[in-house]
Amino acid sequence: MLFQYRLISRGLKFKHNATNGQNKKLSAEINIKGKNQQMPAPFKHLFTPINIGGMKIKNRIIMPAMSVNFGVDQNGYATSRLTEYFCARAKAGTGMIIVGGGAVDEIGKELPDLPALWKDGAIPHLERMTQKVKSFGAKFGIQLMHGGRQTCQDFKVAPSAIPAPALVKGTPKQLNKKEITQIINGFGDAAARCQKAGFDFIEIHAAHGYLINQFMSLNSNKREDEYGGSFENRIKFFIEIIKNIKLKTDEKLPIGIKINGKDYIKDGWEIEDAVKLAPILERQGAAYINVSGGVYGSKQLTIPSMYVKFGCFAQLAAQVKKAVSIPVVAVGRIKSPELADNIIEKKFADAVAMGRAHIADPQLAEKAYKGKIKDIRPCIGCCFGCIHQVFNLNEAICVVNPNMGREYLLNEKIKQTEKPKKILIIGAGPAGLAAARTAALKGDKPIIIEEKGNVGGMAKAASAAPGRKEVADIIDYFENQLEKLKVKILLNTPLNQKIIDKIKPDKAVIASGSLADIPLIKGISKTDMQICAVYDILLKKSVCGYNVIIIGGDRAGLTTADYLAEKGKKVVVLHKDKHFAQDMSANDRYYLRERLKKGDITLYKEATLKEILKDGVIFKYKGGGESTCRI
Repeated sequence: MLFQYRLISRGLKFKHNATNGQNKKLSAEINIKGKNQQMPAPFKHLFTPINIGGMKIKNRIIMPAMSVNFGVDQNGYATSRLTEYFCARAKAGTGMIIVGGGAVDEIGKELPDLPALWKDGAIPHLERMTQKVKSFGAKFGIQLMHGGRQTCQDFKVAPSAIPAPALVKGTPKQLNKKEITQIINGFGDAAARCQKAGFDFIEIHAAHGYLINQFMSLNSNKREDEYGGSFENRIKFFIEIIKNIKLKTDEKLPIGIKINGKDYIKDGWEIEDAVKLAPILERQGAAYINVSGGVYGSKQLTIPSMYVKFGCFAQLAAQVKKAVSIPVVAVGRIKSPELADNIIEKKFADAVAMGRAHIADPQLAEKAYKGKIKDIRPCIGCCFGCIHQVFNLNEAICVVNPNMGREYLLNEKIKQTEKPKKILIIGAGPAGLAAARTAALKGDKPIIIEEKGNVGGMAKAASAAPGRKEVADIIDYFENQLEKLKVKILLNTPLNQKIIDKIKPDKAVIASGSLADIPLIKGISKTDMQICAVYDILLKKSVCGYNVIIIGGDRAGLTTADYLAEKGKKVVVLHKDKHFAQDMSANDRYYLRERLKKGDITLYKEATLKEILKDGVIFKYKGGGESTCRI
């Protein structure tokens, strides 16, 4: 007898400590040739030198400005931690590197721990950093920005007293003309300090809903003076900043620009505006234009997760490129050298900004140049370690690269062990594979045993949900690395005394995961409904009927709901907490929640399961009292 309702437990929570590789599915517009295709090294277009603002750049790979919220002291002065973070990427051959989030004004700081460019005292610290980073041949720049209403400060300013649509709270003060002039001068003074500190170029951040973008967008600028209203008035603040910088710096200092091609929000900046602005920026002496998209609260996020196609803003760059003769930079989920090379070949842009790809693997450029594509540690697009941590005012980390931000503490090469040990690693999930790789690199002799017939553990199940294939890319990376290191993996091998006696390990690492969280609730042993864990569904070990109840609305629960809804199932999710999927990054969760609106899914939060019936459940939820869900 088949039961239509299936009760699915919350399931196993796996720790997202693996790295994910590139989802090879690229946008149709870019149309890269072939999945996993090994292209000749160096990539013909990506490694062609380019001249930008009088600088000769050895390749077209840019590590863009990213606010990591670490690497400065209590004064906001750069430390060795920030220096070594950039050196790790520079020595691997990245052409251009940009320091993120340099604030020109104390009240304009986006985050607490970013470079303070409004102080003369910052100059010697920045100078020590520029000298070291530039010694490796990279062109080194810094981004100048003012957050406006999008900052971590309690006191915020903006062109109009309109709160940001998301993330930050509080109504900003409308800037008066005197304050506008002070900020314009702040940009110029900060640029002069950066030039004195030895930076090769600067970049003005006029995108992502920060202050300059706020002046340019209709939804944030309701002024009735010369800084509001018409297009020409709304860009006036920006143009005056550029002029002030040029007035206070050597004419040889290249000035890069980062703008939005589209805000993706009602009454926001549109691609037609960007195309109209680009030639004006060129006439003002801009060295290049980096084209991005999105603001706080937009439908397309500035830092998209794995649900968004690769090269998501490349089409915007392509349209801007048609309007100017200066180099244009594309950004947005450009994580593989194949895609980067293809964007340049198709003339979408002249160079590519590869942000999170550089966080995941500092040696990206070197490996791409040598054609070692499978050796590139892939970003999985989860947004959890980088932007999610930063938005929570923590230091950026990376779930696939534990060394990120710790470069100053680590030796360049892994220290070799004096007495190699035989290490038994129990479990071939991401943690076990990572442990085996590190042990092998140290010179030890790891052996992995796995009771199942495949590697990957829960990452394999996680990657089965719609839009989440990239999770499995880290498994592919580790498998390739362990094959090169000749690490033995014994599948279908459970742990027992016999295997221990046979291997005779010196040490053991338990990386076998955890157990499913099956709730002990009245009626669970007497129900006629089938009970299974979410990973049984995702791994196709259980066949599911039309109606499904999922207990738990964390990442595992919601991604499984998405998986089932896509197959035409009717799903009810009962979640005990106030918020869904708090174990996901906000950026990743946003796209998943948007997907869930399209399926036949009913979500209940603050729901308490009271009793499991033969053909349903009794539950209580906030705002609705006690309810029964039956077949």
